[in-house]
Amino acid sequence: MFKLSEIKELIKLVDTTTVQELEIENEGSRLLIRKPNKTESVVVTHAPAVQPNTYITAPAVSAPVQVHTAAVQDAAPSAPAAADPTAGLHKITSPMVGTFYAASAPGAAPYVSIGDRVSEKTTVCIVEAMKLMNPIEAEVKGEIVDILVENGQLVEYGQTLFLVKPE
Repeated sequence: MFKLSEIKELIKLVDTTTVQELEIENEGSRLLIRKPNKTESVVVTHAPAVQPNTYITAPAVSAPVQVHTAAVQDAAPSAPAAADPTAGLHKITSPMVGTFYAASAPGAAPYVSIGDRVSEKTTVCIVEAMKLMNPIEAEVKGEIVDILVENGQLVEYGQTLFLVKPE
């Protein structure tokens, strides 16, 4: 198990270098420190007893650091997995990292709502990246079943934005 002082020291080291990710395994514990977009993430997993999510602030780190602890899962699942509720639905994903906008302007009606019918060329939202507004199209003909993000929310590459029931 890693000591808090050791984790803080490793965070300082990663923060002061160009290293983007550091992963260490020791005596059944795994420590992962990842620095995407100049913010640090720390994931620690332990085989035995586990504490819930813990948040710490390391003194020499520029941003708060979130420490996740989770039990290491066995390779064989103990129960069969539940059926995927999104099976048969088309996922419209973000092609880039950016900010999700449901409408063309503040106060304007959203491009689509749940229950709306769309075609392959229907614009469903805008993802702003580096001050460029990128319209996102439905890619499939069908009905909007779910909107998985909020207006103004940051989205990541490949993140599912909408679920569409294809026709």
